[in-house]
Amino acid sequence: MTDSNEPLLTSHAALILLAAVVIGCVVAGLTHLSARNSAAAALAGLVGAGASIPVLHTLIGL
Repeated sequence: MTDSNEPLLTSHAALILLAAVVIGCVVAGLTHLSARNSAAAALAGLVGAGASIPVLHTLIGL
């Protein structure tokens, strides 16, 4: 095992993942409020978070 001081995630990747999690939570919350179905809300949140990652990577590209 090497002794490097490199971070596990770059700040760019951490920002994108954090924003994707926030977007996924908002989508899941709004879906749950409208459909009253937890499974559909979880699925919508996962899809929303997953779909937002490439878009955020393009928009927040460094």
